[in-house]
Amino acid sequence: MKISQRAQQLQPSATMKVSAQAKQMIADGIDVINLGIGEPDFETPKNIEQAAINAINAGKASFYTPAAGIPQLRTAVAQRTTRDYGLQGLTAQNVAITTGAKMALYSAFQTILDPGDEVLLPEPYWVSYSEQIKLAGGVPVSVPVDESFKATTADLETKLTDKTVAFVLNSPENPTGVIYDQQELAALNEWTKQHDLMVITDDIYGQLVYNGASFTSIAQLGDELDPRIIIISGGSKTYSMTGWRMGYVVADERLISKISAFLSHATGNPTAVSQYALLEAFTGDQTQTEVMRKAFEERLNTIYPLLNDIPGFELKVKPQGAFYLFPDVSEALKLSGIATSGELVSRLLAEAHVALVDGSAFGVKNHVRISYATDLDSLKTAMARIKAFMVQFKD
Repeated sequence: MKISQRAQQLQPSATMKVSAQAKQMIADGIDVINLGIGEPDFETPKNIEQAAINAINAGKASFYTPAAGIPQLRTAVAQRTTRDYGLQGLTAQNVAITTGAKMALYSAFQTILDPGDEVLLPEPYWVSYSEQIKLAGGVPVSVPVDESFKATTADLETKLTDKTVAFVLNSPENPTGVIYDQQELAALNEWTKQHDLMVITDDIYGQLVYNGASFTSIAQLGDELDPRIIIISGGSKTYSMTGWRMGYVVADERLISKISAFLSHATGNPTAVSQYALLEAFTGDQTQTEVMRKAFEERLNTIYPLLNDIPGFELKVKPQGAFYLFPDVSEALKLSGIATSGELVSRLLAEAHVALVDGSAFGVKNHVRISYATDLDSLKTAMARIKAFMVQFKD
């Protein structure tokens, strides 16, 4: 049997792996609290579900759609982006609908990268960025940053080569929850312009910001969308639609035409019924999205001090968005005598029955990622279990 070099170099998704382990333990009757995956615990809002049912009943879900999505959804995304980002001139031709934001990213990398092209990834970065870049023949280049978890132009400059073609920006960021402000984005935008780099801005958490923080995308620094900038987003996080697999790309129409061609061979088209659901999400009642956002905010404000009360766990900067905590566990490793953050995660799952993700999966050692996209009672119990696990080493 032959396995390609491309497949051999791939690493499985750490978040999906941990979640699968936790779900199997739950199925085996073990009381595990799964804080390993970034999936809102809310049901998709009823108006969105009903729109999907209506589409099925009307016979709209039975047939192929255009590769880049139905025109009315592409138009709705263009109009929503125009409104939220203040960009002018966007039309359906600037939008491709994809099977989840993960496919949006994958299609973007496939259409802009040639073999050997380098892409700058500030640490920590979402686990799939590096693997998708490899699948496109590119080279992911990790960029170390300071404890603010924000890349500066000086950071990026240290990794710039004549093979660098793109930079991935994620704000609010997975796994840290930090948000770049407008001044920071302006500096990054100017630097990427000087070096003629593409910018892939993953804005999937853009509407999940807390405690008075505000979101600005690097794409909205001008009146029109810069042809160098590719916007990635979707419905999974804001609308609790992870199972519907609905993402999208907003970019220059020339790039969108190539992404559309790629999608026509990769997926054929996004799932028809899910497209009608996302159309309702964008054009219908938005009440439930604010209910969910406020719930995430309450969870953050509740568990942030509980986390910092755990021996050896330290998170100096309170997250402003997304739904993750990314504490430094260096002291926890010293205190417990556990060798690595990966081993700590394994022992917490086996002994405390709490599932977390090793920070090494995001390119940073001695950290763990904690998702607070679950109910508040479970989060409090999880913090208590982790604290009890760590307190034993103080005796």
